[in-house]
Amino acid sequence: MTAHISFRGVTKTFPVRGGSGGSGRSRRAGEPGGRGRSTEFTALDGIDLDVGAGEFVAVVGPSGCGKSTLLDLLGGLAAPTSGEILLDGRPVTGPGLDRSIVFQQYALLPWRTAQGNVEFGLEATGVPRRQRAARAREYLSLVGLDGFEERHPHELSGGMKQRVAIARSLAYDPDVLLMDEPFAALDAQTRESLQDELLRIWRRTGKTVVFITHGIEEAVYLGGRVAVLTSRPGRVKEVVPIELGERAAGRDLRSSPEFARYRHEIWSLLHDEVSRAQQLEREVSQV
Repeated sequence: MTAHISFRGVTKTFPVRGGSGGSGRSRRAGEPGGRGRSTEFTALDGIDLDVGAGEFVAVVGPSGCGKSTLLDLLGGLAAPTSGEILLDGRPVTGPGLDRSIVFQQYALLPWRTAQGNVEFGLEATGVPRRQRAARAREYLSLVGLDGFEERHPHELSGGMKQRVAIARSLAYDPDVLLMDEPFAALDAQTRESLQDELLRIWRRTGKTVVFITHGIEEAVYLGGRVAVLTSRPGRVKEVVPIELGERAAGRDLRSSPEFARYRHEIWSLLHDEVSRAQQLEREVSQV
């Protein structure tokens, strides 16, 4: 597999004033670099991960393990403390039109229609008005929102809002789609429906997708591979290839023995990490 995205020894720390840094890697007053009661909080520690072009990789881990930080770094919204992230061999140094992020919060402009929200990102890239309108309609159709172009966000359900957010992210044709728990706030039925829609869109567009989730079943259902992170500080514990064949409509894949086997494998990898994360939270709360 030729790497489209490469994390090479990526570590991210944050300065913290007062209290505990929340990991074994911290600097306190009197130590080199220490000042006052400042500490260093280590979110990610030595991440090594490759993602191939057109691949769908899901990332799971305990709460607070740095999953969203990893996505922020890949999106160029933050810089690694050490190590590097490469996109087609070139270092990621900031945001770019080659990457797009879909967050859990829809972040739609309430005064704009669905079409206006999709057009918003195209305006910033200088796409002419007529082309913007045509492309917005095309991608709203792709996510199943034909006939809803003139609806405002308050007239849409949660699932529809997230479809608009996905259409907006795809409209300017990024190479990489980054998704930070985009379905976490939705009810189970809507979430499963959008998972199927996302797989359909992924197959049709051929985008490289990095999908952050806290749900094991969601990771197994969506990911061609699942990267399991350790408890804080986040490291790659294992990358599990998922071989379930075509996610055909009407096939109850989630009830299959193969699905159960992958779910149990990833649950087993996460079990000790979740226990360790809970113990750490108890220790921090007592400080």
